[in-house]
Amino acid sequence: MIIVPVKEGENIERALKKFKRKFEKTGVVKELRSRQQFNKPSVLKRLKMEHAIYVQQLRRAEEA
Repeated sequence: MIIVPVKEGENIERALKKFKRKFEKTGVVKELRSRQQFNKPSVLKRLKMEHAIYVQQLRRAEEA
């Protein structure tokens, strides 16, 4: 359960923003989206490999 302490006189919009940030960090929405459809392990492995290549290219570009 997510708890967001609200200080005396704090704007409700700011408290809502804190709640949204904490909720996003928990990864609940990401988990739900990933469970909506089944992905084959081979597809997941390929996507993971593509992401790793992409990250390596970004790091090389930063160094250069």
